[in-house]
Amino acid sequence: QVQLVEFGGGDVQAGDSLRLSCVASGRTLSRHNMAWFRQAPGKEREFVAVISYSGIATYYADSVKGRFTISSDNAMNTVYLQMNSLKPEDTAAYYCAATPNSVSRAAGDYYYWGQGTQVTVTS
Repeated sequence: QVQLVEFGGGDVQAGDSLRLSCVASGRTLSRHNMAWFRQAPGKEREFVAVISYSGIATYYADSVKGRFTISSDNAMNTVYLQMNSLKPEDTAAYYCAATPNSVSRAAGDYYYWGQGTQVTVTS
């Protein structure tokens, strides 16, 4: 079993930056691909970014490309999401997820999920 805990959410102004962290415990994540998803009220959970377990491959949703950066520290079992130039439309609960399967943008492909951390961006 893998437990994921997110940190770093908060209330910010448009144009500000935040860094989210996801710390994993339990089974090793050395062979798991890690992703961030987000869900705004009344909307479906959507893909934000994913990083391969090697740390070599990263993919982003078009809406965050160029503003968000996903990275990992396997020694610390931690995945980060650096969010710059935040916009009000980035307001959502952000979730960390892990899968032992192939890199994917589909939420249904992920086995393990954190409890979420809220990010609120005001204009």
